[in-house]
Amino acid sequence: MRNLKLAAAGGLGAVAVLALTYGSTRPASAATVHTTSATVHASARATTSNQLLTRKIGNTTVITNSKGFTLYAFAPDTTTKSNCNGSCTKFWPPLTGPVTAGKGVTGKIGTIKRSNGAVQATYNGHPLYTYVGDTKPGQDTGNGINLSGGFWKVVPVTGKITFPSKSSSTPSSGGGGGGY
Repeated sequence: MRNLKLAAAGGLGAVAVLALTYGSTRPASAATVHTTSATVHASARATTSNQLLTRKIGNTTVITNSKGFTLYAFAPDTTTKSNCNGSCTKFWPPLTGPVTAGKGVTGKIGTIKRSNGAVQATYNGHPLYTYVGDTKPGQDTGNGINLSGGFWKVVPVTGKITFPSKSSSTPSSGGGGGGY
């Protein structure tokens, strides 16, 4: 006889325990999963999202991952190569591909192979990233930032991005706004 017992505790430090017991001949085994608010935020921005969605931020409809976190493009990237590697990816986690288009996503979806061999999703040729500064869906705090060797912009549903010129001497520190 097999019994399934599931206990969960709510709150920021959610703990789930799953115990399976298989008759009297096998010992019970248990698995414990513990998450904190920091890991909840990280998992919500997770780079393994499989569907691109849209969301209106300000006057612009932008591309998001399946959890609603805004996706960004990096000016130094090309259609075949990400130039955000190493410590850069701690601030700008690449969106792992492949992905599919959700409702309202009309651009060309693709993938590139990163220098570490991982597959990264692209939209209209732009490799896609989330930003650790966005702590909840619908934020675009990374928009216009000059960090990690170049400018970052949200990816609008049109896929057309205008990056500031390299000679721009007044980089933005974030926030929303126009000029997508």
